Amino acid sequence: MKYISTRGKAPDLNFENVILTGLARDGGLYLPQSWPSFSNTQIKAMQGKSYQEIAFTVMSPYVCPEISESDFKDLIKKAYSSFRDDEIAPLSQIDNNEWILELFHGPTLAFKDIALQLLGYLFDYVLGKRNEKITIVGATSGDTGSAAIECVKGRKCADIFMLHPKGRVSDVQRKQMTTVQEVNVHNIAIEGDFDDCQALVKALFNDHEFRDQVNLSAVNSINWARVMAQIVYYFTSAVALGAPDRKISYSVPTGNFGDVYAGYVAKKMGLPIDQLIVATNINDILSRTLSCGEYKVGETIPTISPSMDIQVSSNFERLLFNLYDGDGLQVNSLMESLQRTGQFNISKGRLALAKETFDSMCVNEKATKDTISEVFKSAGVLLDPHTAVGINAARKKWNDPATPMITLGTAHPAKFPEAVKDVTGIHPDLPPHMADLFERDEEFDELPNDLIALKKYIVERL
Repeated sequence: MKYISTRGKAPDLNFENVILTGLARDGGLYLPQSWPSFSNTQIKAMQGKSYQEIAFTVMSPYVCPEISESDFKDLIKKAYSSFRDDEIAPLSQIDNNEWILELFHGPTLAFKDIALQLLGYLFDYVLGKRNEKITIVGATSGDTGSAAIECVKGRKCADIFMLHPKGRVSDVQRKQMTTVQEVNVHNIAIEGDFDDCQALVKALFNDHEFRDQVNLSAVNSINWARVMAQIVYYFTSAVALGAPDRKISYSVPTGNFGDVYAGYVAKKMGLPIDQLIVATNINDILSRTLSCGEYKVGETIPTISPSMDIQVSSNFERLLFNLYDGDGLQVNSLMESLQRTGQFNISKGRLALAKETFDSMCVNEKATKDTISEVFKSAGVLLDPHTAVGINAARKKWNDPATPMITLGTAHPAKFPEAVKDVTGIHPDLPPHMADLFERDEEFDELPNDLIALKKYIVERL
């Protein structure tokens, strides 16, 4: 499988180079040259198989034979050995034909673990074979940071520098990052919001001299392997509820568009998905774009669902590439407009194409809290605020109640205890392996939103 850049100017790469490269050298994101396709018979054959078996079936066309089948199976087995539920991503029913896909049973209690645990082992495998070391720099709106740190902490193959917006992640999210004491882990609180952090990371990648000097790599969802691993749980959940003999709908709490884009890829691969609902909080750039075609960056507003407090959604560029029939020059033009003016417009024809797959909805803070309350009263289930956004949008946008609706449960409620307790009166407890989180010592540095200062910081610590 060859991988191509969304902007059409970077060289094509193989899988191993794609996961090490992250962002393409022309500023674009890598995508496979073609989508593997599964027939209904092949999807039906997944019924009754384990998560790990389905993961191999779904991902191997992207990876093998570049990595041998036996080695890849072993990497998958190791990646999911630390999950607290044997099903890895179990379904729980909250109402008639309404389900939550629990993606928070990994070591850091968020859906990011499912991709990043695998990415950590992929890094080890590829870099060990090449006898190389990388410098990972990432930006987090809350959950990617701890999951990324967990996947590479203590590994000899990488140093990791994780940027988070100062004061704009929950206390649990921050402490999950800043209490990790391994020498290859460096936490940085940036004066600004998530979009500032993300812009700094992209600027580092676009400085090719610095990029080559430190052998820069990415763990954010700009890394194709992140999206690839997330495709799997669409297949496992759909098959569990009767696919391919029936269609399945999904509601996805969305900030950076990677998780819902994985659902789009699953549909491209043959999974019978009826609806893909893009559920945003009041930072609703994606909902607005999918409604009217205008992608216009506004001010990032802090909310009780901070992992979605994003205005510039990196993975939306991958969808643009698909909507514009793989025309990298057209995508490049749109991205240049975004850089220059803070906005671009999608043509009516291309927007109509997007609407064939995606519905979208913005959910405000009151509606988020009301949903947490309603689900707790009716089903006895505590929701984190992000999952509540997804459920609210699912219930409002559900076209056909006869079609099962799955909302992606993106985080454990204990990651946002204040928001949950404020609504339900119950303080959700952290699992035993994190029970002492607030007793652990923190270590992080604060930096201004300044590229030169960040470069200096990285070079000094390497």
